[in-house]
Amino acid sequence: MERTLIIVKPDAVQRGLTGEVIRRFEARGLRIVGMKFMQVSRELAEKHYAVHQGKPFFNGLVDYIVSSPVVVIALEGTNAIEAARGTIGATNPAKAGAGTIRGDFGLEIGRNLVHGSDSPENGLIEIANFFTEAELISWGRVTDPWIFEGR
Repeated sequence: MERTLIIVKPDAVQRGLTGEVIRRFEARGLRIVGMKFMQVSRELAEKHYAVHQGKPFFNGLVDYIVSSPVVVIALEGTNAIEAARGTIGATNPAKAGAGTIRGDFGLEIGRNLVHGSDSPENGLIEIANFFTEAELISWGRVTDPWIFEGR
């Protein structure tokens, strides 16, 4: 099973979309293995966005993610990265398809509601930045055989 980190960003939390965002991932079949409501520290934000350090938008990203609480979620499932990113939609909400989180609820790239890991490797790194192993729970649902083949 693959894992991905999802961050319900400050704009989604402030707009009361947290439940809808979670619902969409669960409806897709992804399983929550960790979740918390938190205020991201500047240090953690800079670590999370380190790949963008030195770019003109880096400080804006950091300022934005620390501006309000977020919900961080570790999801698990077959092809979790691809499934989550398809559910989220294109980075620019104006180019995101209808039926995606960003396509349905976003207008601007700087307020795009949700972060999702971009690769299995980054998913594991990002999850480790926000969760300890003790905070992650692998479990099975009675519906898993109806979602995942061979389970």
